[in-house]
Amino acid sequence: MRIGELSRRTGVNAHQLRYYEAQGLLEADRRANGYREYDENAVLRVKQIRHLLGAGLSSEDIAYLLPCAIGEVPELLGCPELLAAMRSRLQRLNDQMDRLAQSRDALADYIDAAERTGRETYPPFDGTDLEPVPVSA
Repeated sequence: MRIGELSRRTGVNAHQLRYYEAQGLLEADRRANGYREYDENAVLRVKQIRHLLGAGLSSEDIAYLLPCAIGEVPELLGCPELLAAMRSRLQRLNDQMDRLAQSRDALADYIDAAERTGRETYPPFDGTDLEPVPVSA
């Protein structure tokens, strides 16, 4: 099938399909006229890729995991290398969440401190467009 049909059958636009191919996630043969030709397994592969992307995995992670993927959702075989890669990704996500929580807490502290100072601020704001209002003498 050509890229347009694969796009229609999977709901993934052709640009993304070309990206998956460039990342080594999807394979296509080339016809004499240069058009990509995908086999029937490409539909399943694209659905697997979409599910794994939805889990927050990078295309590099997915390239590593796809040989262990079975089914559309997919189920992943638990080989040690696969588990190590997924644990590593989970740790990166946990680290990102910790940094975001720290940023959120710091921002909340700034907001609390600003609210405690009352409405008198410098430079004064009129509250409508967040532009400083000239101070009258």
